[in-house]
Amino acid sequence: MSTIAAVSTGMAAGGIGIVRISGENAIKIADSIFSSVSGRKIADISGYCALYGKAVDGETVLDTAVALLFRAPKSYTGEDVVEISCHGGLYITKRVLRAALSAGAVPAEPGEFTKRAFLNGKMDLTGAESVMNLISAQGEEAEKIALGILEGGLFKEIKKISDKLLYDMALLSAWVDYPYEEIDELSSENLGGDIRNGIESLGKLINNYDTGRIIIEGVDTAIVGRPNVGKSTLMNLLSGTDRSIVTEIAGTTRDIVEDTVTLDGIVLHLSDTAGVRETDDAVESIGVERAVKRLENAQLVLAVFDASRPLSDDDRRLIALCKNKNAIGIINKTDLVENYLTDELKENFRKLVFISAKTGDGKDRLEQAVTELLGTGNFDTSAATLINERQLECCKNALKALNEAEEALNIGLTMDAVTVCLDSAVESLLVLTGEKATDSVVNEIFAHFCVGK
Repeated sequence: MSTIAAVSTGMAAGGIGIVRISGENAIKIADSIFSSVSGRKIADISGYCALYGKAVDGETVLDTAVALLFRAPKSYTGEDVVEISCHGGLYITKRVLRAALSAGAVPAEPGEFTKRAFLNGKMDLTGAESVMNLISAQGEEAEKIALGILEGGLFKEIKKISDKLLYDMALLSAWVDYPYEEIDELSSENLGGDIRNGIESLGKLINNYDTGRIIIEGVDTAIVGRPNVGKSTLMNLLSGTDRSIVTEIAGTTRDIVEDTVTLDGIVLHLSDTAGVRETDDAVESIGVERAVKRLENAQLVLAVFDASRPLSDDDRRLIALCKNKNAIGIINKTDLVENYLTDELKENFRKLVFISAKTGDGKDRLEQAVTELLGTGNFDTSAATLINERQLECCKNALKALNEAEEALNIGLTMDAVTVCLDSAVESLLVLTGEKATDSVVNEIFAHFCVGK
């Protein structure tokens, strides 16, 4: 393999910039662009050691720098890796990278460092996929899920299922191929139990997928309601800033205002929408149409109602739009009145929350309602979790094959027929972990990584 190099820190000015070099000639290339103050070469030091000196391009000094060596196989990629850390200006970091490329390295492709880690057996494919989730995690719970997978949580769960099925298949094959040897026959009862355990484990992973995705990716959330019920005030309360303009004039919000917030560990991608009402104003009507469309596409709807005013036709239109949606009815302005609208709203919303967006009273109740409605409150972030559609599809295929194996066993088909189904299930599980993934699948996964990771 060629020796690759890339900037591994963000492409923005910062306190430090790191150029990572990995491959057979990483040490040689690094020594040609780095000069230590002690005179020692990188090639002469042990792994996990650093040298202080200067990054150079020929005779030109680029910056003071630190060179850190990771010798194969004890590195991220499993190859010799040198990381040269300089000051984090974009110009300086790019100059150091250019020097590495001039010295013989080639530009790393997106995700190529992690791809090499996978190919060199440093991590399985599920762990590699979790790297980008760890980088992009926007909340504590998402970080816990990604870290758990990186540390092998999902791989171990899938491996436990596939290893048991492979053991059963080996017993079946040995008993069929060597009928006169003293090989214990696998009983239908024991085989059926192993198949049932696999079905239950895969079913749990599949059933938890949507909740896991909510925690990892966040939830598209629309704040809706008729004009002047306090939608923008609620937006500002949740975002912790004056994100939306708040006035007593109905129809102030004409377009969608967006922000991302964390509510009780769950990331909400908020959209403060125009008030939903009948209007002859051409501009406002466009805003209303966009609000309705955003409501229809949202994963979570926060429907706001004014506690100080009776329900109107516009309110009832909104209630109808929220039918069959993950929607929370929010009765706002509880700081103004004591008699709240409840009966009709209770009939139409699974969760109803009393709140004063102005004072912040009731925010904790809203947080609880969100976690309960989305099912994230009791989600075990340390448990094995599927994090993308590829993994989900592999599990579904394996589950389908195991269901077919169970049916074949129950209706008395030959063990050969059962083994064919088991083989199909194991194949899907090995594709999931990367043990039998095709080159095209692997290349597609790493194509979505950032350069330098």
